[in-house]
Amino acid sequence: MGAMTSTVAAKFAFFPPNPPSYRVVVDESSGGGKMRMTDVSERENVDVLKLKTKRGTEIVAAYVKNPVASLTVLYSHGNAADLGQMYDLFCELSVHLRVNLLGYDYTGYGQSSAKPSEQNTYADIEAAYRCLIETYGVKEEDVILYGQSVGSGPTLDLASRLSRLRAVVLHSPILSGLRVMYPVKRTYWFDIYKNIDKIPLVKCPVLVIHGTADDVVDYSHGKQLWELCVEKYEPLWIKGGNHCDLELYPEYIRHLKKFISAVEKSGRLKNMKGSLTDNDTKPRVSTDCREKSRPSTDVSEHSRPSTSTEKSRSSVDRREKAKKSLENVEKSTNAIDQPEKARNSIDRFGDMMRAAVLCNIGCFKPTGATGVEGS
Repeated sequence: MGAMTSTVAAKFAFFPPNPPSYRVVVDESSGGGKMRMTDVSERENVDVLKLKTKRGTEIVAAYVKNPVASLTVLYSHGNAADLGQMYDLFCELSVHLRVNLLGYDYTGYGQSSAKPSEQNTYADIEAAYRCLIETYGVKEEDVILYGQSVGSGPTLDLASRLSRLRAVVLHSPILSGLRVMYPVKRTYWFDIYKNIDKIPLVKCPVLVIHGTADDVVDYSHGKQLWELCVEKYEPLWIKGGNHCDLELYPEYIRHLKKFISAVEKSGRLKNMKGSLTDNDTKPRVSTDCREKSRPSTDVSEHSRPSTSTEKSRSSVDRREKAKKSLENVEKSTNAIDQPEKARNSIDRFGDMMRAAVLCNIGCFKPTGATGVEGS
């Protein structure tokens, strides 16, 4: 049955760019056989790598170094993107967020070998994470996992298994593969990327970003995942934002900066209550892409000595929150999702990127399906 699941998943989900947007060559002039990517601007602070996964495939990754960074982002891109198309964005994010960033191609994408599958993407992100730990000496508590669209699948799978992870960012995420197309009430064995079942297992702060006009993955997916988070951070619902244009809105990078700053200050290992956000904080809905920048406030709270009464109240509050969390999981699992239409979508990154089909997930539509708009 496992093989059947993998076959169904492959038919449902994957749409690698063809032909790939880049090639990998060995730079003989470097003397050390350093690899580089073609068709992108060469940068001294970028390492191009080939990584072996536990499933025997070889994937390509790019590590962008920032000399002032204390945190590292591991970025899982969208369904119809490859590393060459994401390269400029990765470099820009590294600069503006002051982080190191490792982006990688899934098996079967770009110049990575073999064919894509759900299980291969899980092995791919593990290989990328292992590279950060073993090659660059990054600590688990200094890693932020970032998953865009289908990339939310491998991101949440890994995040659910790491206990000291610093934070997670979900960008236009999916509840599951099947739920992108159909308003199913439960998770079926042949479904893929069961994020709805994994998000309650993630213990670190989670930021969810979704466009309110997303016509590929309805933003109800992002809202429901945020509701299921154990440690919520103020989400960003970008008014008028579609599936693949959120980077064009000023509030996107502004909110990301605020989040990175908060988790950097918090020091997750200190386990400071209320250091990131209050769960009662109202979600922020952006107003306009021309929105003026506002001074942000520090979301950290000053700690103060607790009395015995406060400790007792805190204990009761924790029990109540745990009870509510379980109720939310049950309600969300049984809720009927709004039907979504699978459509083509074009990613645009303004002056940073050339136009490219990056996040088309029309291929979620299985052969013979009816009632869903095709790609």
